[in-house]
Amino acid sequence: MEPEKCGGGVGARVSTSPPRRRSQTWGSLDQSLSRGLGCWSPGVVSLAVTWPRDASQETPLSSEYDFVLVNIGRLEAVSGLSRVQLLRPGSPLKFTPEEILIHGRDFRLLRVAFEAGGLEPQAFQVTMAIVRARAQSSQAQQYAGISLSKAGQSSGPRKPPIPLLETSEDWETERKKQGAGSWRVSPVNERFDVATSLPHYFWVPKRTLDSEVRRAFGHFHQGRGPRLSWHHPGGSDLLRCGGFYTASDPNKEDIRAVESMLQAGHSDVVLVDTVDELPSLTDVQLAHLKLRALCLPDSSAAEEKWLSALEGTRWLDYVRSCLRKASDISVLVTSRVRSVVLQERGDRDFNGLLSSLVQLLSAPEARTLLGFQSLVQREWVAAGHPFLTRLGVTGASEEAPVFLLFLDCVWQLLQQFPAEFEFSEFFLLALHDSARVPDTLTFLRDTPWERGKQSGQFNSYTQIYTAGYSQLPAGNSVNPQLSVWDWDLRYSSEQILQFHNPGYDPEHCPDSWLPRQQPNFMVSGPPSSVWLFSRGALTPLNQLCPWRDSPSLLAVSSRWLPRPAISSESLADQEWGLPSHWGACPLPPGLLLPGYLGPQIRLWRRCYLRGRPEVQKGLSAPTISGLQDELSHLQELLRKWTPRISPEDHSEKRDPNTIVSQSR
Repeated sequence: MEPEKCGGGVGARVSTSPPRRRSQTWGSLDQSLSRGLGCWSPGVVSLAVTWPRDASQETPLSSEYDFVLVNIGRLEAVSGLSRVQLLRPGSPLKFTPEEILIHGRDFRLLRVAFEAGGLEPQAFQVTMAIVRARAQSSQAQQYAGISLSKAGQSSGPRKPPIPLLETSEDWETERKKQGAGSWRVSPVNERFDVATSLPHYFWVPKRTLDSEVRRAFGHFHQGRGPRLSWHHPGGSDLLRCGGFYTASDPNKEDIRAVESMLQAGHSDVVLVDTVDELPSLTDVQLAHLKLRALCLPDSSAAEEKWLSALEGTRWLDYVRSCLRKASDISVLVTSRVRSVVLQERGDRDFNGLLSSLVQLLSAPEARTLLGFQSLVQREWVAAGHPFLTRLGVTGASEEAPVFLLFLDCVWQLLQQFPAEFEFSEFFLLALHDSARVPDTLTFLRDTPWERGKQSGQFNSYTQIYTAGYSQLPAGNSVNPQLSVWDWDLRYSSEQILQFHNPGYDPEHCPDSWLPRQQPNFMVSGPPSSVWLFSRGALTPLNQLCPWRDSPSLLAVSSRWLPRPAISSESLADQEWGLPSHWGACPLPPGLLLPGYLGPQIRLWRRCYLRGRPEVQKGLSAPTISGLQDELSHLQELLRKWTPRISPEDHSEKRDPNTIVSQSR
């Protein structure tokens, strides 16, 4: 195939395997790319490879061909079937390559194939510019973000699609929405003088004074004291906090304030050791690296041993562990009126993961499109999850994609309960990919303090060079109010329509759920009961805080306490016990308890195997036209396999599903 020329630029063939498009599409590498890389400055550069665009399309970041330099895992020059060279800054090419392979850290693979004569001089310059810019971007510690042409053309302030929880009014509106009458919005951290990793505002018990909050938070790791994450309609409260700072020496008033905040007005309190039975950050990072290496097309794993290699990554095991623990915590929150406290030393990783999953399992409103976005904004962005560090953008050693692990868990729920979620798999894919695209401040900082500071100094940008979008935006700055939830800036209307799950049952809307404070929904716990939840079982405790007669059960990871054996009964059976309380209904309305055994946990093929177009065939499509294409594909399989079936089998097995299953 002859190379295509565009604007006098370098001719090239570009192919990839996007899940939303046909398996192979050809485009051209525009010369303006070399201009964009040639004027690269410290920051983030978006590598955009052009493809045939609709003239009415106004979203420059809506294609699988858009690559951000920090998202590139490695670049390789390839010639033939055996000659492959890893491209590094300053390394000379040892042969004349036929194509360049761009391996994305988000499991994408982009192939840039040049004409038969090999790399032209301009193409060589472009390739080495990508290598140098990628190396420099990986060393940069601060990223200014990139500008969106459509945003630059807007006039006046842009209202965010969901509340960004940057004002006390946003928090008060959300509190009323949850019906948390015994809680209030505290402005104690309005100037970030309590904790820079916490938001300006958060929820504390109504009877607790701000002076008590300030003193109590000083006795927790990084100042992240107990605060409300979610109020269950039945009366329970889900809290999260950091680990106890045992080196402090609180007085009696401070201890009473800490205990009062942990109890939150309940007589039954359960402390959850969050990290117990969950992988470490190092484990998550190692599993993700192994998974990425296995799923790329150039994986060295033999086909007959591929499933064993997948099991060896441990990624699905970690997904299973997270779902199991979240399911148990959902039972704790739902079964009795109590205070359930998630405690993690840093309170910025698995606390957010478990809190989010618990709400998805227990609250139908969190399964709507707007509800899920609000959930991520509250439990991850506003709560101070270190996106920049965990996604490896800064090059720090603490890289661990906990947020991507959470998205995989959500995808598992979507597969098991397809009618319960308003959003689709394609929305999760867009969110998965947006975590590595630095076009807004949502995932571009580690703390709300850093995000707020940058929004006041956000006066520089790195221009995206792509055909039709080379015009500089007005004002020469990026709107600091833009968030990842402004999907229309990066995705077309047709793509946004795919965010909605066509199988969603409207009867599962929040209005048809449980009335607020239903009196017979839960039972109160015994008076002044304190429990530790660890290894799937509840253990009674004598006290809440570690500063009295005995050391903290959580501050020392409770290793000195005899471990309870994991019960053969599910936690739901242990908690609800006799059926007289529930009658004929074993579970409350709206609660989902996922399966997490064996084949119930599956590989997210549309995400992890997107570099393999042959695997993408046969996956369900989100549109009618897509379903028609899939139907044609299945009919073609039937035509190929039907002659192989003997007359006897054909007479006995006329079910097309049976024939298709035989082809596998």
